[in-house]
Amino acid sequence: MQKLLTLFLFFSFSFAFSQVNPNDTIRVENHPKDSIPAAKPLSEAQVLKDIDQKNAPLKITKLSPAKAGLYSAVLPGLGQFYNKKYWKIPIVWGAVGTGIGVAIWNDNQYKRYRNAFVSELNGLPHEFSGIKGIDKTVLGNAQDRSKRQRDYAIGISALIYVLNIVDAVVDAHLYEGRNDPDFAITPTVINDQSGNSYAKAGFSLNFRF
Repeated sequence: MQKLLTLFLFFSFSFAFSQVNPNDTIRVENHPKDSIPAAKPLSEAQVLKDIDQKNAPLKITKLSPAKAGLYSAVLPGLGQFYNKKYWKIPIVWGAVGTGIGVAIWNDNQYKRYRNAFVSELNGLPHEFSGIKGIDKTVLGNAQDRSKRQRDYAIGISALIYVLNIVDAVVDAHLYEGRNDPDFAITPTVINDQSGNSYAKAGFSLNFRF
């Protein structure tokens, strides 16, 4: 019985192996090749080029403070345009224009009161003649007040003009620092180390030598 079982198993395995088709064998060369090619080693020249690019100094745009100051002296606001601070131009023009406008208005008032005062002293008619309470004292005080306000306006306008030049020069000096990545003020989220889950927002000053 044992011999019969052994012969049966032998013939079964022989029949199974005989059914394998030689054309069905899996060939290694038919498998798809890896789509990612192997990285080629870099040449020594390429390595040196990459190192030089990483160590190359950064090109930082610089502005001339002398040019900025000269431009602002010729035309207020022109130095701010040179420094690319365009939002300051309307402020400069508004401040200078207001000062000059106030000075011109007070100068016209001063001339009116001055002419009337001189005419009043000489007994001649003027634009304020016949108005009750208007005499040489009132006209004299009015001309002095207008003259004082005119002088103040001229002084303030001159100060704004000088500040416009100083602002342009300082901005040109600081332009390199604003564009230098080694010196920058950037917004930063600061993690609270006290155990609280809330984060704090602020600014960080980065300066690298």
